Formats: sequence, structure tokens, C-alpha cells
Amino acid sequence: MLRILGSSKKMCGGITRRDALQIGGLGALGMSLGDLMRLKSAQASPSTGANSFGRAKSCILLFPYGSPPQHETFDPKPYAPEQIQGELGAISTTLPGVEIGELLPNIARVVDRTTIVRSMTHPFPVHGVAYATTGIDTYDPSLEVNPRDVRHWPYVGSCVDYVFGRRSEGAPPPMPRNMALPWRMNSKNGGIASAGPYAAFLGSGYDPVIAEFEGEATHTVPKNHPVNGPFKDVADPFAGVKPDCCFRIAGAEGAGAAAIEVDRLDRRFSLAEQLEQARRGLDDSSGTLAYDRSRQMALSLTTGSRIREALDVSREPIKLRDQYGMALFGQACLTARRLIERGGKFVTVFWDEVGPINNEWDTHWGHYPRLKGRLLPGFDSAFSALVLDLEQRGLLDETLVVWLSEHGRTPKLNNSPGSGRDHWSRVYSICMAGGGVGRGQVVGASDAIGGDVANTPVSPKDILATIFHLLGIDPHTTVPDRTNRPFPIAGDGRVRFELL
Repeated sequence: MLRILGSSKKMCGGITRRDALQIGGLGALGMSLGDLMRLKSAQASPSTGANSFGRAKSCILLFPYGSPPQHETFDPKPYAPEQIQGELGAISTTLPGVEIGELLPNIARVVDRTTIVRSMTHPFPVHGVAYATTGIDTYDPSLEVNPRDVRHWPYVGSCVDYVFGRRSEGAPPPMPRNMALPWRMNSKNGGIASAGPYAAFLGSGYDPVIAEFEGEATHTVPKNHPVNGPFKDVADPFAGVKPDCCFRIAGAEGAGAAAIEVDRLDRRFSLAEQLEQARRGLDDSSGTLAYDRSRQMALSLTTGSRIREALDVSREPIKLRDQYGMALFGQACLTARRLIERGGKFVTVFWDEVGPINNEWDTHWGHYPRLKGRLLPGFDSAFSALVLDLEQRGLLDETLVVWLSEHGRTPKLNNSPGSGRDHWSRVYSICMAGGGVGRGQVVGASDAIGGDVANTPVSPKDILATIFHLLGIDPHTTVPDRTNRPFPIAGDGRVRFELL
């Protein structure tokens, strides 16, 4: 932190002259006068929603690609008609009068540590990962299938990395500030990679550092399509993995700079590919910075053991690993905890699709077989274990956990085999815990069938703004594009103090 010497004489509003001198340098650090005042208030008064700025030291974002249904998770409708309620009912939780889906019994026991938002809403019912996780103000399918489209805005984790990197004046962190598990999103489905977790105009040096899963799946999952028929069954690690699984960063296994070889990593989204992409971008204003930053990070990771130790989930007791669930999502959540415990700042765990067609949480068909067989049980064990594990280690108050998807699912079931719910963004639910988020809260409500917001609409941009706020970043901070135009990191989002 910069220390600026000078007179401590106070000016109006209680700000010292030294404070005023410091403010001049705060803009480049992602801070404002309001941030400084909030920090002073937080030091001088009991914790409230208004002084929660900077309460979280780190964030774990859990993103189930394809989008879970609100009806079978955090907003069941047990008294709605059968075509709305579906096959699953509701169970009580540790919050009197609050019910969640019946296949989430472990989460029901930790709801008193969380804030559930039942009134998420936005106008784009598409797989808008980038819309949900960046400040971009509009969206269409062409953006979703073009991760490097110049219209994209930077990912939330990339903005966190950028701002804290500026504050540290380029000094390398003990761990990468922006990491993701278990692989480059959509790289295992044989299709087109989706937009979202990329740094956009900040330069590829700020893309998440990917820790890739290595291990053997213990279950095969049928891949079917109601029109095109059955496909070959696929070994799906989200259904179960052998305990000897691990996560690795390609290029971080050697003892020195010799381990960094672009041809070694082929087309994988790893540190070396980021280096190559940065070289190709040297003709723009951010290219040199991206290249230098990636090179510095890669050298740091190849010469240090901290990252390799943090990714070694086998060091955890088998009993704890079983509590998280011996499947890919559970082991990735446990690894995320290990990363932030050792200095990580922002870690994303994607529940991604594996193999063709049967797109995990995108349950247009096979809704109940998938929910009952692996989706809800896997979510139930991993999320509840993560919250309790962080709490028992004294880390929950300083670690923000966010379960967030791109949209919800239709209130009315369709007639596909196994039933199905289609895309729906008019109302859906998310869940947050730790890091300054309120405990035992339900914010907002949907109508009687879970089809529209009944009160307190909350946008994905509001969630981003609240994440930035809790991490100590003014959500109105701007980052420059390649032509030096300023873009607000949370778009038009605002901090939702009712969540805090």
C-alpha cells in the first residue's frame, strides 16, 4: 500500500489532508472517495450492510452451465398444479417457513448461513454465460458462440485480477488471482466453446488460469436426444470419479522456464496459449502488457510449489472428500477452497457438459432422470460441504460463495421424455453465502407458479456489483478497452444492500 506523507489537518467531512492526497491515486486502484469513506466507517462502527465494503478477501463462484430449475432447487411450488410442481416436492430448512427442493437435504441444513435470491430476472433467455458474468449491456446468440468477439466485456474474475494487479503495481501474487476449474468451459462437449470466462479487451493475459481435471470417471451416462435418438454413453466425471483424480496447470509442472513451451500445450487454454495469444496481440495497446504479465505468471508458477500443493486434493482426508462428493464438482469445490486458503482471490468452478447433447443442467428433456440421478445430489453434497468446511476453518466470513447461473427454467413442464423445462429468464433463483452476505435471508419472491417476479427484482449486473463491493472494489470502476474507452466493470448494476 502506498503511504503518502503530509499534514493530518482535517478538512470538512472529517477527511484529513493526507486522505485527500491519497484520493488522487485511488482511481487507478479501483477505489473512489466513497470507498475510502466506507473503509473508515467499517473500522469505526459495527458491521452493517452499508459498511460491508471489502469484507470478502476472496470469492468462489460456482457456475452450473445450462441453468438449474428454480422449482426443484430454491423456489419450490408444492401447492401449484402438477404441471408446474412436477415430480419433486419441498422440504423444510433451518429457516422457519422456508422450504427448498426435497433432493437438497444437506443444503436445507445450512440455509441459515446463506442468502437465497428468488427474484433474479433479465430479458435474455439464452445461454448467456457472458451476460451473467460480465458488465455487457445486451446480448444475442451470435455473441455466445464467439468468445473472442470484440463486443465482449471482461469476465468478473478478470476485472478482479486487473484491479488488484493495478493496486499491487504489478507485483506477482502468491497465487493466480483468477483461476477456473475443471477445464476450459465447453471444451469437452465436442461443440463450440461458449463465451463468458475471458478477459475480452483487457487482453488474454487476464483470462482465468485453468486448472484441468485429470482422472477417471466411475460412471457412464446415457446421451439421448428426443429427436435424433440415442448417442453413445459417455463416462461422465460429474457422476463420479476415482479418488486418485487431480487438477493440473499445464506448464506449471517443471522446475524452471524450460517447462514453458508453446508447442507442449497445443490448443488447450493454459498459460502457454495465453502467451501465444498475447504475442499475436502485440499490435494493440494492451498486447505488450498481456504478454509480459503472462510470461511473469508462467515463470512464477513453474518455479514455485505453492500452486501444485494447492491443487493436490489428495492431501485432504478421505472423509472430507466424501462429504464434498467423490465426483468432479465436489472435488473441484474442495480444490477451490484449497486455492483461496493459500492466497487465491477469485476461483470459478464450472459444472460443465461432457459429451454430446445431454447438456447437464440444460434439461429440455430427461429433466427428472438427470436431477435425481446426479445433478441435485452432487450439488447438495458439494455446496453444503463447502459452506461448512469454510465455516469450520474460520474462512466463511471472509470468503464469498456464489451459486449463479445464466437463467432459470420454465414454470411449466414440457412433454419431452423424462419431462423437461426450457429456458426462462423472467424469474429464477441463486444462492450466496459468506464474505459479508447476510445469514438466513430470502430476498425477493416469484409469483405462485415461479414464472414472474412478485417483488424485489434483482439483475445479474446487481450481483456483479455486489460481488465487487464485497471484494473491496467500487462497482463503478471502469476499465479501458483497446481504444481507451472506459467501461464500467458491473455495467449498470448496483450494490444490493438487502443481500448484505
